[in-house]
Amino acid sequence: MRFYGYLRASSKEQDAARAKSSICEFSETLNFSITAFFIENETGTKLERPELIRLLDICAPGDAIVIESIDRLTRLNNKDWLKLKQRLSEKRIRIIAVDVPTTHTLVDMNDEITAVIMELINNLIIDLMAIFARKDYEQRKERQRQGVQKAKAMGKYKGRPKNEERRDKIRQLLNAKKSDGTSYSWTEIQDLTGCSRGLIASVKKN
Repeated sequence: MRFYGYLRASSKEQDAARAKSSICEFSETLNFSITAFFIENETGTKLERPELIRLLDICAPGDAIVIESIDRLTRLNNKDWLKLKQRLSEKRIRIIAVDVPTTHTLVDMNDEITAVIMELINNLIIDLMAIFARKDYEQRKERQRQGVQKAKAMGKYKGRPKNEERRDKIRQLLNAKKSDGTSYSWTEIQDLTGCSRGLIASVKKN
């Protein structure tokens, strides 16, 4: 059984570092090692996330994905959450969340009957927390929308500021060549700038 850390962070490097530190501390407490970390910049509202897809491909039956909290894995709508659950179930991948104590028992579960019972309990809890994560996301988006509408009505809304420095850096990398004469891939640009693929697409389009 291998344990993989999955971090979904914003473009800020310190976000990923903080989450990684939290998971490392958690694994040390329960005396297990993280085989590898996967850092995702895509939003948790999307099912098709590059690092999540790569992680699911690498995981073998019985492996575990360790996350800080359920909303780091999913803020999906119900339809997409069911699809993700099916993928996890088909490969028998376990989810261990730092903020869900019952999942911690999956780290070292030798009794088969107890393991089955705990898995059922954990699945129920994770389902509920996935629903709450999505609801929280939708409520925040609605508050944001209402705030924008109010600001527009008062003539104060100027739109979302763009990080021009980062966009310039992305633009340079899109047009640059490496020492071997090849172009930078989107994944390499993500690693160098900490941006999302969506932002790269936006810069390239404009």
